[in-house]
Amino acid sequence: MANNHHYKLLYFDTAGRAEHIRYIFAYAGIEFEDFRIPKDKWPEIKKTTPFGKLPVLEIDGKPVAQSNAIARHLAKQVGLTGQSEWEALQCDVLVDTLGDLQDSVMKAVKEPDPIKREEIKARVTKEELPFYLSKFEKIVKDNGGFSVGSDITWSDLVFAVLLDQFENMYGKTALNSYPALKGLKERVHSIPSIKAYLEKRPPRSPLPK
Repeated sequence: MANNHHYKLLYFDTAGRAEHIRYIFAYAGIEFEDFRIPKDKWPEIKKTTPFGKLPVLEIDGKPVAQSNAIARHLAKQVGLTGQSEWEALQCDVLVDTLGDLQDSVMKAVKEPDPIKREEIKARVTKEELPFYLSKFEKIVKDNGGFSVGSDITWSDLVFAVLLDQFENMYGKTALNSYPALKGLKERVHSIPSIKAYLEKRPPRSPLPK
């Protein structure tokens, strides 16, 4: 069982690429140390990580890198990978596709040149977001409110995290054209254990450069 281990999650004091891992822990009711690294401490901690990047999950003191590898491992432990190998594959496909979209959005956020940043943001907003969100909307609608199968999976949690981030970036009305996605996010956020986590979650702070 996953909760027989000691878990320490290392990440910055933000949602970023670790929040879906926190959601899985919260969903399953597994205690973990949510170690949020101060910006000024990152250069020295970076040297101790497997590949110089975060998040890192220490499992009984052994460090594991790569956010989706960590999340997938935990999801398997707590029964969030669907009812079959096919559903597990669909979870992976959607999570990786969401990662592509997140990378596009983050390019705009991280671009130092203000003119280029606005150009990237405009392209993402007008082209990439509608392209992906309309496809995701159809999948969730056709699937009765879930992203995969007929019950909650870890891809639903990843959707909820990223849709929440999109609303924070683009405003609370950003998902009004995508009722199935909005419903999925609200369904995940109404799960009692995740709702409790969100109520005590520290305020967001920006990612370090």
